[in-house]
Amino acid sequence: MNWLGWLQTFFADPAHRSGPDSILNRVLEHLVFSAEALGLAALIALPLGLLIGYSGRGLFLVTALTGVARALPTLGLVTLAVLLVGVGDAAVLLPLTALAAPPLLVAAAEGVRGTDPEVRDAARGIGLTHPQTLFRVCVPAAAPTLLAGARTAAVQVIATATVAAYVGLGGLGRYVIDGLATRNFPTTVGGALLVVLLAVAVQLLFAVLIRFASPRGARAVPAVPVDEPAGSPAHLKESI
Repeated sequence: MNWLGWLQTFFADPAHRSGPDSILNRVLEHLVFSAEALGLAALIALPLGLLIGYSGRGLFLVTALTGVARALPTLGLVTLAVLLVGVGDAAVLLPLTALAAPPLLVAAAEGVRGTDPEVRDAARGIGLTHPQTLFRVCVPAAAPTLLAGARTAAVQVIATATVAAYVGLGGLGRYVIDGLATRNFPTTVGGALLVVLLAVAVQLLFAVLIRFASPRGARAVPAVPVDEPAGSPAHLKESI
């Protein structure tokens, strides 16, 4: 039977239309694992990345450490997590969080660091505090970079969340792992296709978000009085 026949068999299976093994239920389980891992990674990586990017300290060390973290084998981390915390959600969330944190951390640091220094100085010149400058000037300017990092992290996590099936949890990995174990190739191929489609859908969603994430001033530059050049403290204060 060819791949098209396998997919037809997979989607025609009544067990995949309703019940705990339905496609909708497995997709929701997969999304929940992925969202929890991304949320935890964001709580850890974004504040640290924003601080490093704004201060400019430790950026080289962060880049080196994130490179090492990306090279860690996820399946090996799952096995180690099972040995440490036992079988459960934590055994999957810990490795997925470790996978999602590096791109978020680097994106936050690089995005803030890339803010025009003159704009930051002007913000400070009109009386903004460092936190206000960070969140009202740097973060909006870094939004496309932050979303690009989130896109990378989300796609990686969604593609890797299939490992949840190795420890008996749900998600689309159940189709892939169970199909391989029973030599049920229609189920394996169908599950793999769903993972790919889900990752592509998330990729397209973030592409749209990045398109509209640029600050308003970057889309349409407002008219500036002749006596107040663009980038001056007064002009910056009006835009903020």
